[in-house]
Amino acid sequence: MSKGLLLLASLFIISIQPASAGLNNDLYDGNIFVVYAGNGSLVPPRQTLAQTLAEHKPIFLAFYLDDSSDSKRYAISISRVQEFYGRVAEIMPINVDSIPLKQTYDPTEPGYYYSGAVPQVVVFNKSGEVVLNKKGQVPFEEIDDQFRKIFDLVPRTETAQLKRRAFNEFSSELAK
Repeated sequence: MSKGLLLLASLFIISIQPASAGLNNDLYDGNIFVVYAGNGSLVPPRQTLAQTLAEHKPIFLAFYLDDSSDSKRYAISISRVQEFYGRVAEIMPINVDSIPLKQTYDPTEPGYYYSGAVPQVVVFNKSGEVVLNKKGQVPFEEIDDQFRKIFDLVPRTETAQLKRRAFNEFSSELAK
């Protein structure tokens, strides 16, 4: 009897397949901001869209899915926006799976702005007006240009190319 159970357990362990999620596939492998951007502080957002609009604070709304390769590749860009503007604007990544299904949405709800694709970026100025609403891999520079207008900053003179760091670099930075 015990040999039979041992054989059954061994066959079960041998038949388990390794996880094969990665940056370039649509398999779920956890919070994309922790895994691919080295930044778990982005989710959940600190405030709701309604609260932030009431405070007349600029907003960066980013729609994503944890199991979308496009969202995984874009996570580093969202993290970079937080790096530069996280103290003066509300950075709100919204997992589209968390948007309740309704016929209509109020303009203070993220579902009002979602257009059915990920990633999608929406930038609001201090008055709550949408100044940028684009689908896909929106370049950081395009978002930066909008925030520079909102905060009345001088235009960027040069562009540093955003490069993905190796996974080991995330771990070494966290250890500092």
